[in-house]
Amino acid sequence: MQYKPESILTFWFDEITPKQWWSKSSEFDLAITSRFGAVHAAAARCELFTWRETPEGRLAEIIVLDQFSRNIYRDQAQAFDSDSLALALARQAIAVKADQALTPTCRAFLYMPFMHSESPLIHQEAMTLFGSPGLEESLKSELKHKVIIDRFGRYPHRNVLIGRLSTEEELAFLQTPGSSF
Repeated sequence: MQYKPESILTFWFDEITPKQWWSKSSEFDLAITSRFGAVHAAAARCELFTWRETPEGRLAEIIVLDQFSRNIYRDQAQAFDSDSLALALARQAIAVKADQALTPTCRAFLYMPFMHSESPLIHQEAMTLFGSPGLEESLKSELKHKVIIDRFGRYPHRNVLIGRLSTEEELAFLQTPGSSF
């Protein structure tokens, strides 16, 4: 089966609503799994390398690895398995200035792997990236993520899923509204 980046971008930006990007829905997760599970597997094996010939193709591959992973593997450790690859691909896209050919909304998703990182150093870069004009709402979200990373050095809401022990401070934090994404 030949996968096309356009099918990812059309789905993500035209067929669904922005509210669906941020909502948890088992129905939506199942739709992504059934429609894009095979393309996600191909992306995780780095088989979509030809997509990197265009800025839109790069973005589509990053969305598959960064966003679709969270839907396909909701509430499972595998949801984060492609984060490093997505971040490396985002860095590469930025290095060749592919991000500059994208709209602000598209750039926000190309930069999203920086926000999902558990590295304080990466979040310093994220602040610069999301500080670009047109990304004001994404910058607000990055600030919320960065506060958690600066405080704990990781996202406590991932601890149970990936088998990490939570500290008492993290457990108390997880009881507060808005502590997880």
